[in-house]
Amino acid sequence: MTKYYKENYPRPQFVRDSYLDLNGEWNFRFDDGDEGLSAGWKNGFESRKILVPFSYESRKSGIGSSKIHEIVWYSREVSFTSLGQGGGRVILNFEGADYETQLWVNGIFIGSHRGGYARFSFDITDALADDAGTVVIRISDSLSTAQPRGKQRWLKENYDCWYEQTTGIWKSLWAERVGESRLEHLHIIPRYDDNAVDFEYVIEGRKKEKKIEVETVITFKEDVICSLREMAVRDCYSRRFSLESDNVKWKVKYWCPKSPHLYDVCVRIYENGMLTDEVGSYFGLRKVSTDSSRVKLNNMDCYLRMVLDQGYWEESGLTPPDEEAMKKDIDKILAYGYNGVRKHQKTEDERFYYWADVKGLLVWCEAPSFYELSEISMERAQKEWIEIVRQHYNHPSIITWVAFNESWGIPRIIEDKKAQNFTQAVYYMTKALDDTRPVISNDGWEHTKSDIITLHDYASDGNILRRNWSSPEENMGNKRAFNGERYAFAKGFCYEGQPIIISEFGGIAYGNTEGGWGYGNVEKDEDAVLERMDGLLKTIYSLDGICGFCYTQLTDVSQEQNGHMYMDRKDKIAPDKIFKIIKQ
Repeated sequence: MTKYYKENYPRPQFVRDSYLDLNGEWNFRFDDGDEGLSAGWKNGFESRKILVPFSYESRKSGIGSSKIHEIVWYSREVSFTSLGQGGGRVILNFEGADYETQLWVNGIFIGSHRGGYARFSFDITDALADDAGTVVIRISDSLSTAQPRGKQRWLKENYDCWYEQTTGIWKSLWAERVGESRLEHLHIIPRYDDNAVDFEYVIEGRKKEKKIEVETVITFKEDVICSLREMAVRDCYSRRFSLESDNVKWKVKYWCPKSPHLYDVCVRIYENGMLTDEVGSYFGLRKVSTDSSRVKLNNMDCYLRMVLDQGYWEESGLTPPDEEAMKKDIDKILAYGYNGVRKHQKTEDERFYYWADVKGLLVWCEAPSFYELSEISMERAQKEWIEIVRQHYNHPSIITWVAFNESWGIPRIIEDKKAQNFTQAVYYMTKALDDTRPVISNDGWEHTKSDIITLHDYASDGNILRRNWSSPEENMGNKRAFNGERYAFAKGFCYEGQPIIISEFGGIAYGNTEGGWGYGNVEKDEDAVLERMDGLLKTIYSLDGICGFCYTQLTDVSQEQNGHMYMDRKDKIAPDKIFKIIKQ
């Protein structure tokens, strides 16, 4: 656990003492006739109740309706006095709301945001009266395939591997009071080879007539590694700190799954000598790279044993029930023998990534897909992906960015230059934002520019999988199709020696599968499941050139019933039996 950790605090990478939890009961209305604006709902209303942060589709919200409602409203009287007095600004933070959010406080329009998977914030100070206000939120969603929607269905019923939609607030809602001069953003870049770390500071509210100082203190446990107080002459600047210390065994502490060491950070902002802001954070010193057809962690080969996790819960949908549930999921992943997880088509609650940092679980962070290629979808997807990468950059557990999956939204990429150019643009944009992690252009098949070649193959048993990959040169040369009629590369692109990972396979259905499905035959007994899993894993481990895998999947999700656990997190098979297969 890190020094500045607070239980249930929604933003563990950027912690302030000032914090007001706004989860809980809110007034709630559907607006199927889009009458709320003209009817003055922005001024507040009394109506049925909903439990935030759960979407109305989930049973945990208190409503539990699967019917599609494209416009929803929330209203609540809020006092912000518990945040303390003394001026400054009151910021309202949305961890996630799907899809287009508009905010009013005391009838005054504050602002809007588009996108369902990244954090956004509003300064509501000037609209408050005596530190209180009527907070009203209007959120519109749709079944449009031009908006990033991940695994949310765009038909009225579930189908294949797409599930119930998520509308409105689905992550934590909270407020904080900040200083006029404050730390707006902290970008932490580990420099493993140099035993150092780079900080990029973004200062908000810096005025030329006032002296702004930034104090940075880096500690490991109780030992101070670095401490510096300096004048900030720009709104954005960077600073490198050496982490070598005589007080630490072996001078520095590195982050890896077996030893997930974390350094604590405190950044303070002073205005004319007076403290105006204090933020607690942390980081891990580690390096992710690809070399000699291998994924490397801290310059050593790292064989990836991952499981795919879509992050759905039976009672609460896309929203984790609580922080403890996320910790239990991570513990179970490790108990099964995996060292990593691919968070599929979803950006998880940030506390999940925090506990992955603390417990040493490797994570692939994946963009939620859109499903049609147009100017609108490209603009929206790119904007939201930038927000996601910036928000989650500092987590050492995240080792890979996955920008597209299985040609979703770019179905003709095999030869469509527009789709190919867009995936390359997103690849290079992501590398510009973060040159320290591998980027995958199109997980599954039909890669363009990609740092890892990731392939999906749902062969039903190990013998079929072995035949599919008996000649990897033909697979990598686009001379042999796999998983139906899919090829490794889009036309015009070729293998350049990247690491190769089987990033989806398995998906064996077992358990209460009435009305559900998996890949291959539905198995009726535990031994048959274990035999198939063992055959598939033995084949993957024996394949030359394969340096990792991702098994489908951690839990059942609605009609897709091929998880190690049921959707309520009960084991189908004892973890130790799966552990023996994964770690063979």
